[in-house]
Amino acid sequence: MKLNERSVAHYATCDSPADHAGFLRKRVERHHHHTHHAPSYQRRWFVLKGNLLFYFEERDSREPMGLVVLEGCTVELCEAAEEFAFAIRFDDAGARAYVLVADGHAAMEAWVKALSRASFDYMRLVVRELEKQLEEACKSLAACRKSPRKSSSSGRKRHLSNPALLPLQEKPAVLENGYSTWGSGDDVPGGAACPDRDEGHTKPPPLPPRRRSAASSTAGSPAPGLSPAMTESPVSPETACFSKLHNWYGQEIAALRREWQERQKRGHP
Repeated sequence: MKLNERSVAHYATCDSPADHAGFLRKRVERHHHHTHHAPSYQRRWFVLKGNLLFYFEERDSREPMGLVVLEGCTVELCEAAEEFAFAIRFDDAGARAYVLVADGHAAMEAWVKALSRASFDYMRLVVRELEKQLEEACKSLAACRKSPRKSSSSGRKRHLSNPALLPLQEKPAVLENGYSTWGSGDDVPGGAACPDRDEGHTKPPPLPPRRRSAASSTAGSPAPGLSPAMTESPVSPETACFSKLHNWYGQEIAALRREWQERQKRGHP
C-alpha cells in the first residue's frame, strides 16, 4: 500500500484530535556480521490517530520518524527484559513486529486497549454487533405493539374508579373547609373506628374542651346576640365537623362586635 508522504506528515501534525498519545520506548534490534546484539530501546513520542500510529523523536517534533498501519495485526503482551512491554504483531510471516515498553502498568493497559480498537476490522465487528442489537430491539418493540393490552388497561381503570380497591394510603381524603375529617371511621375501610395506641396504632387527637362565652354573665346567661341553641359548644363525640365549630365560635365574636358598635354609637368607649 502506497501512502503520500506529505499528506501523511500533515495529518500527523495537524490539529485533529488524537485517540491516544504518550511516550513509549521502542525496541531496536541491531545485527552486525551475523552477530546478534542485545536489543536497545529508544524513547519516542507516539500519537495514535484512527488506524495510524505515528512516532516522533520528540514531543515537539514537526515531522514523524515512522508510521505503523494498524491493519491485519494483533496487540498482545510479551515477555521481555523490560517490564510493561507489549508487541504489535502482523499476520504476515515476514512482517516486522514492534515491541514497545510503557512507563507503568496503567499506561501499558491504556495503550493495548487503544491499539486493539484502532483497526477497521474491530470497528466492523462493533458495527455488526450494534446492528444486531438494533434489529432485536425493533423486533421486540413491534411485538409489544401488536400484543393486546386492552384487558389489563380496563382492569386498571376499574381499580382506580373504585375507591374501596385503593390501598389506605392512596385513598383520597375527604376535605372539609381545608381540613380532613376524622372521628367517624369514614377514612378507615369498612367503617371501622380508628384503633387507639394500645393496639399498635395512633388514635386521633383529643377533642378541644368545652368553653363558656366570655361575654356571659355570672349567672350563666347567654351573651347578647347569641342564640340559645349556641350557648353550649357543639363539640361532642358525635360532632367532629370543623364548619360547625367555626360557626359556633364565630357567634361570640359577632356578638362582641355588635356590642362594641352599639357603644360607639352611644358615645361610650
